[in-house]
Amino acid sequence: MTGQTETEGRTVGLFVTCLVDLFRPNVGFAAVKLLQDAGLEISVPETQTCCGQPAYNSGDRADTKAIARNVITAFEPFDYVVAPSGSCAAMIRKHYPALFDDEPDFAARARALSDKTHELVSFLTDVAGVTAVDAAFSETVTYHDSCSGLREMGVREQPRALLKTIEGLEIKEMEDSDVCCGFGGTFCVKYPDVSNAIVEKKTASIAKSEAGTLLAGDLGCLMNMAGKLSRQGRPIRARHVAEVLAGMTDGPAIGEAVPVDGDE
Repeated sequence: MTGQTETEGRTVGLFVTCLVDLFRPNVGFAAVKLLQDAGLEISVPETQTCCGQPAYNSGDRADTKAIARNVITAFEPFDYVVAPSGSCAAMIRKHYPALFDDEPDFAARARALSDKTHELVSFLTDVAGVTAVDAAFSETVTYHDSCSGLREMGVREQPRALLKTIEGLEIKEMEDSDVCCGFGGTFCVKYPDVSNAIVEKKTASIAKSEAGTLLAGDLGCLMNMAGKLSRQGRPIRARHVAEVLAGMTDGPAIGEAVPVDGDE
């Protein structure tokens, strides 16, 4: 892995995200490895919680502001804030400043945090100057461009550029890689029939690519697609792109059973 010297030794506060913390901690460990390999000092504030996006999307501005205040306070000390999620990074970068239009002092703090918040893979390539990773993954993969990462954070070519440097990996692009998977946070709960119709089209595109592994940069999207692929009986594995870039793919894919001691 190669990076720009001006970021070496700078501090990064890792925003782990709720889904990574609760369902896929390996993504967080992979993010730490990638950032450390780029020469950065990593901290994971214990006081961090949700970014507030579920409340924000539901119109609950009061609770969103309370959550945002906590995030701002927890991450102010760092040079950068990095999240292995375009969705959570976009919430902080794009939506926090407007929350505090009626509170000038906190609005300035929100803008300062916004300016230094990044999605993980775009941070590695665009800020830390990483051009290659030292990893191997002998699989054919296809990549889903998550809505927030693509449209709010400009993440598209960055993961593909790094994936192309992995030994043994082949990328097969799916049709409509930039079309929503149907997750949308609370959207899939509020509108399950619509969500299911969207993800059915997405899994058809994934299967048509003939790739054995599905990658993306947002765990919510991956869980939604992996669940549908499993219910359809399609033998396609799903992994967060950070796990593949970090070479941390020994464990089960998303949605697969975790071995328990004593299992045959």
